[in-house]
Amino acid sequence: QVQLVESGGGLVQAGGSLRLSCAASGRTWYGMGWFRQAPGKEREFVALISWSGRYTDYADSVKGRFTISRDNAKPTVYLQMNSLKPEDTAVYSCAAATKTISPRVSDYEYWGQGTQVTVSS
Repeated sequence: QVQLVESGGGLVQAGGSLRLSCAASGRTWYGMGWFRQAPGKEREFVALISWSGRYTDYADSVKGRFTISRDNAKPTVYLQMNSLKPEDTAVYSCAAATKTISPRVSDYEYWGQGTQVTVSS
């Protein structure tokens, strides 16, 4: 059974940091991504990483503040979030793609349940 389980969300003050984790089942994925959805807004791309770890990409809004990485041994994908802003408040979900590496929501077949990140001003 495919499972993606996120953890690490919470409440943090502006300027603070959080690290999200996404534990994936043991199959091989082509790419893994982090997405977020704020109340009343559509789900949006945050960051992605190839299964090899050699390729990463970020949304412009998080470049220089967020870092995506992966641990081959577990397998787990991480999202280190620094210099958090109130506008980063959202439910963050990890997703896995079996065919491509893409910032498009529709290219991901499997999704975690999401973890809430709240940044207070």
